[in-house]
Amino acid sequence: MSGGPGAGTGVGPSAVVPAQYEALRRGAGVVDLGRDALAVHGPDALDYLQGQLSQDLTPLGVGASTWSLLLSPQGKLDALVRVTRADVERVVIDVDGGFGEATRQRLERFRLRVKATVEPLAWRCLAVRGPHAASLVVPVDGAAATAGAPVLALPFDWNGVVGVDLLGPAPAAPAGAVACDRAAWEAVRVEAGIPVMGAELDERTIAAEAGLVERTVSFTKGCFTGQELVARLDARGNRVARHLRGLVGEEGADPGAFVPGAGLSQEDKAVGAVTSAAWSPGLGRVVALAYLHRSVAPPAAVTVGGRARAEVRDLPLL
Repeated sequence: MSGGPGAGTGVGPSAVVPAQYEALRRGAGVVDLGRDALAVHGPDALDYLQGQLSQDLTPLGVGASTWSLLLSPQGKLDALVRVTRADVERVVIDVDGGFGEATRQRLERFRLRVKATVEPLAWRCLAVRGPHAASLVVPVDGAAATAGAPVLALPFDWNGVVGVDLLGPAPAAPAGAVACDRAAWEAVRVEAGIPVMGAELDERTIAAEAGLVERTVSFTKGCFTGQELVARLDARGNRVARHLRGLVGEEGADPGAFVPGAGLSQEDKAVGAVTSAAWSPGLGRVVALAYLHRSVAPPAAVTVGGRARAEVRDLPLL
């Protein structure tokens, strides 16, 4: 990319290949998400994780998965994870790439007198996205076969974005899926408001701020680490100081203003900051995710980085 709006920013009109975006949105596209995986196995594995994770794992049958939070004792986010019951005494946890080791260390910190081990897996995750994704994955005994290699086949559904994640040592893209790069996926992710570790989620995040409570927390299970803050906020209607929102840049807005960390303001008053940004072929505008003060209720106008205008909207944007 050179010259014109968005050059060098990764969020200009030329940043996303339209055919890839269309495959992820309306067909079947595949992208390597680079997720990290861990195995927790042993006779106490499920009971141990039941006390550490926010979601109720008891109903999980072999092959089933659920989203959950790994919290600090103070109730702040250590990791957003997906938990899969691989077999009776083996659970697989996957997390955004680059956060596997921190997740392992967090689990080890509270593993006292427990008959379970935590070990990293040299696995990959291929995300097959789009309404036709599931039809391309052939189930085999609760898993899937891609090029003859069995892997976990985990259904994905978040704010209207659907598909299947192929998680295993050597997952292969199913025939018929369009190979997509991360820029195309980032456009879909930002439009849908799917938060990721290191951008929308870090050690300062409270689950209610990112809209994660309904998806990841059980209020009927027993105690888990960090439960007190989650329960207290729920009792108060999850009234938190900031919320994850979507931004849509006005026509002609400078894409270079929409960078992670860019400040958002209303009438010269700071009200938040951008966490992720992308070019949206679906809207023909720059889109972004941002944390905004609770006083900023969609729809609302904000200034981005002191030089661009955007509208604050509820998520998903499409």
